[in-house]
This record gives sequence, structure tokens and C-alpha cells, in this order.
Amino acid sequence: MTGGTAARGPLDGLVERVRRDPGAIGALFPAVGRTVGRGPGPSGDPDGILGPTVQDEARAALVSALAAALGDGAPDRLAEEVEALYRFGDAEEKRAVLRSLPVLPDGDAASRLTAGLLADALRGNDPRLIAAALGTPAAAALDDHAWRHGVLKCLFSDVPLDAVHGLGDRADAELGRMAAGYAAEREAAGRSVPDDARRLLSLTHGETEA
Repeated sequence: MTGGTAARGPLDGLVERVRRDPGAIGALFPAVGRTVGRGPGPSGDPDGILGPTVQDEARAALVSALAAALGDGAPDRLAEEVEALYRFGDAEEKRAVLRSLPVLPDGDAASRLTAGLLADALRGNDPRLIAAALGTPAAAALDDHAWRHGVLKCLFSDVPLDAVHGLGDRADAELGRMAAGYAAEREAAGRSVPDDARRLLSLTHGETEA
């Protein structure tokens, strides 16, 4: 199966296995594509930049099942299991973990994990991971400095700003100044200014001028 949504029967089986045996997620998580299918999710983007893919959504369901199975009494183990899925996963698995972060229950362990994984994703240059780090409400864990630099990195990495969750609500004057500097450098080099850079300037124009 490709495209659309994950095959419900096989996914339900994987979810049930994780609920019965949380430790099984380490083996089940990488095999999701073969079990439930691959393809674009609701965004229609097969690369998972503008939104989760079928396998991203299925893997998020497994992370949610893991959280439910471990309950509120094992936040550190939950964080350890999810971090291992990220650390030992390939780029697709890392992307899925990043997109799964909003399903983690509130708490210090989850907050530390979220901040650490987002920072790791934004240190690299993989557009899929940059988009996933900024593409869910979990990006609220980034401080303003890190978030602004993540948004600017989207311009350098050809990640559409449509992938950034809550851009219009969080864009500020400082981000506008950074976008203006980026645009000025490109113009000085005789290069065109991307539409997304102009979009940032438009979003922050009022605050930048104030």
C-alpha cells in the first residue's frame, strides 16, 4: 500500500503489541513502512516536509501507545525509549520521532527530551528534520533565539515556511532584522531574494519599523 493513510488493521496490531510489551517498540518502529505502508499523508508531500507521511503518523501512534503503556509512573523510561528511537534511527525515523513529540505527556523528562532533540535536528542540514523540528506545537520548547535561527535556516535549506508551525504568531522584529540581513546579502551578491524571505519581511514589517 502507498499513499493515503496507514493500513488500519496492521497498525492496530502494532499498537496492541507495544501496549502489551513496551520494549517491542525498538524493533517495530523501523519496520512500520513495510507493515502499514508508505506515502504522503494529508499534506500530499511524500518527503514529509509540509506534513507527516503515512509512516510518520503510524510511528506517532506507536509512540502514543508507548506513553500509554508506561503510564505516568515512568517518565524517565519513556524519554529513554523515545530518545533511543531517534538516536539509532535513520532520517525517516528521526523525522517521525520529531513529529511524535507532541504526543508525549507533560513533564520535566519529556520537556528536556523535546528541547534536546529539536536542537539536534536544527544543528544538521537535513530539510526533513529541520521541517519536522519546527513543524509541530513542540517547537514551543525552543527559546526565541533558537527558533529564529531555525526559521532562518529554513531559508538556507529550501524548507518552505509553510512547514513552520505558528510562524505568524511568533515572528517578531528580531526575526525581521535577520530576514532583512539575509535579503541584503543575496541582493549584494546579485542573487534573487526568495519569496519566503519576502514573506518574513512582510510578517515582521510593522514590528521592525516600530
